[in-house]
Amino acid sequence: MEGLRMAERFDLIVVGSGPAGSAAATVAARAGLRVALVDKSAFPRDKLCGGAVTGRCVQYLDTIFGQQITPGLFRTLTRLRLAYKGETMGVIKDAPPLHMTMRRDFDAALHRHAAAAGAQVFAPARITRIDPAAPRVELADGRVLEAALLIGADGCNSATARALFGRPFDPADVSFALEVELPRRKGQFRITEIDLAAANWGYGWVFPKNNSITVGVGGMHLRNPDMKIHMRSYLEQFVSAQEAETAMQGCKGAFLPAGVYRKVPGAGRVLLAGDAAGLVDPVTGEGIAWAMRSGQLAGDACVAALKAGNPDTALRLYRQELAYVQREIDRARQIQRLIFFSPQSATVVRTLVRKPRIQRAFLHILSGERDYQDISGKTLLNMSMQFGKSLLTRPRVSGGAQ
Repeated sequence: MEGLRMAERFDLIVVGSGPAGSAAATVAARAGLRVALVDKSAFPRDKLCGGAVTGRCVQYLDTIFGQQITPGLFRTLTRLRLAYKGETMGVIKDAPPLHMTMRRDFDAALHRHAAAAGAQVFAPARITRIDPAAPRVELADGRVLEAALLIGADGCNSATARALFGRPFDPADVSFALEVELPRRKGQFRITEIDLAAANWGYGWVFPKNNSITVGVGGMHLRNPDMKIHMRSYLEQFVSAQEAETAMQGCKGAFLPAGVYRKVPGAGRVLLAGDAAGLVDPVTGEGIAWAMRSGQLAGDACVAALKAGNPDTALRLYRQELAYVQREIDRARQIQRLIFFSPQSATVVRTLVRKPRIQRAFLHILSGERDYQDISGKTLLNMSMQFGKSLLTRPRVSGGAQ
């Protein structure tokens, strides 16, 4: 038939070349698989993200890519301000390092690692159809790619997840974030800030980079019907109303599947990784570390399954190794519900975040020195008791509905 092309055959197709896809492609290609790496964009490309690389991220950058923390790509900060509606709750002057990067440059670096490992790049390439059963990917230019296995690492709005399940995620479950970039100013923005009340059931952030300052807000989508109001209000804590108005013209938004991971991250011979699998920390909103880790695990599972001559086992192998990450998100979800999902959450957050021990625990998790599963049931019980104490000591207002 005219226009029909012979399919190009690979061992593995990876859809999406962000941190998850680049990690999957890198480990699989390095292990000797013939890998097709498909992305809708050419690199470098813009990506909305705070761009805070944690200690856990640093571990995976090294083990997966051999990528070091370099001054040109990162700005390292060790001072952190925790705030609540602009009020300082604590300033940590010796926090574990947070490495601030622009995702445009960061993702491009990881993409280059995947290509250098031997993945065959198809980018920019618009996908017109994904057939999970084959698996097969059809491109707008007529090319057809087939493989024994496919990894979907194509973000929250994953076309791969849509092909498998009809839609990526329920809109009622996802979070939404807005960001702007401000110019660097001498003497300003030398400290990382996280404001735990800049949005409903979410937070705001100020992340100083090498050449700009990223300011953003994010939270549960259904609890923030007009996130731009929160964004504007948060911005005006740092710049004039006129400067905020100008900055808002370049405001960008994105959805985040925070805490709503797929218990079965794929189907058949298709695996999902990163945001496509919902692997985002529901407390911090951080997704880069679990994206890289899940991409690595998915790539390793594909290698093991194909070397054993049984590609149908890849998803089972992947689920076994990914279970720890999913349990981490479950525990984080418990903490998120304890802190945010209550009419009295403001009182609880203000009480907890003032405690140096709580601040340090949060920083240890960010740094990768501790996991959520290291937080014992006893500690969670103590937090619950503190929650109850906060409610009991909260002034009551008589009359009317509460």
